[in-house]
Amino acid sequence: MNQGTREDLLDRLAAAVGSVSVEHPTRVAIDGPPAAGKTTLADELALVLRAQGYDVIRATIDDFLFPRAQRYPRGEYSAEGCYFDTHDYDALNRVLLDPLGPGGDRRFQHAVYDRTADTVLSSPAATASVNAVLLFDGVFLMRPELVDRWELRIFVSTALEKIVDRAVIRERQMSSQDEVERRWRERYIPSQQLYFATAHPADRADIIVHNDEPQQPVWETRTP
Repeated sequence: MNQGTREDLLDRLAAAVGSVSVEHPTRVAIDGPPAAGKTTLADELALVLRAQGYDVIRATIDDFLFPRAQRYPRGEYSAEGCYFDTHDYDALNRVLLDPLGPGGDRRFQHAVYDRTADTVLSSPAATASVNAVLLFDGVFLMRPELVDRWELRIFVSTALEKIVDRAVIRERQMSSQDEVERRWRERYIPSQQLYFATAHPADRADIIVHNDEPQQPVWETRTP
């Protein structure tokens, strides 16, 4: 276990990215429960890497959702539905992870779904440099459909009870506290528990970031 400042953590993560040696873009997963701090960490790490001269591609699982009409066949509060029916992993692999991986042509798309319009996107492809770094944040990134697509796996760990408090603060302008707590306690937290039980993401992570106190993070490296 290591403990330090936020800057210490970001330096350690940047060094881990820099230690990857592959002949295609480096694909980095930043996984963890909702409201654990994944997106913030990915954005901060992107700034550090860009300052070091890296070509950084930022993308998120939220841009690879199925349209809303397809996401709730088991009901709005179903944990199984959250885990099994929410994300288009075939599209994620096809347009982003495989093109950036071994043998890929490096022509990729950031997204296949527009959250604001709740519609499928067909955006033009971009071409990544061979030394680019993909920083991809989201839930369930170490499930079987995805786990082998990453060169570096970071898991952001936060007490599940703490993420409810964070969610209430984050969503108070859009939903009542009762609505937020119900959604988290019936759908999101049980879906994470299902994920932990079936995919064991912490066991697959290269680095685990304990993010209960974001300005005083604790982290552990699971591989040399």
